[in-house]
Amino acid sequence: MSINECTVVLNSADLPDGGNGLRFPLPTFGQNVTGFVVRFKGTPYAYVNQCAHVSVELDWNQGEFFTAQQDFLICATHGAHYRPDNGFCVMGPCKGKSLKPLQVIEQNNQIVINIASAI
Repeated sequence: MSINECTVVLNSADLPDGGNGLRFPLPTFGQNVTGFVVRFKGTPYAYVNQCAHVSVELDWNQGEFFTAQQDFLICATHGAHYRPDNGFCVMGPCKGKSLKPLQVIEQNNQIVINIASAI
């Protein structure tokens, strides 16, 4: 993983489809704020790691963002369900709201996340 002020670069092979996501720091959002990227149906998607209901991290354990069926991202605190492909909340206390997306490009076996895209 490579991180600078504007981008995070990860190896594509480190992100399994429907498996654990990868977390990374987002210091521009606050001292303990993180972002994450998951792969869903072959495509990587990245978000700020904060529930749309209350600013708590989503993952149960580090990197565990998916429901058991691997069809939704889930907030470990409130049980809110988010679509992995667009971050839209379909169930839970924040229904109708969305996660803050981060721009992702995958090329040359690397995933490049634009941190500034969420500011």
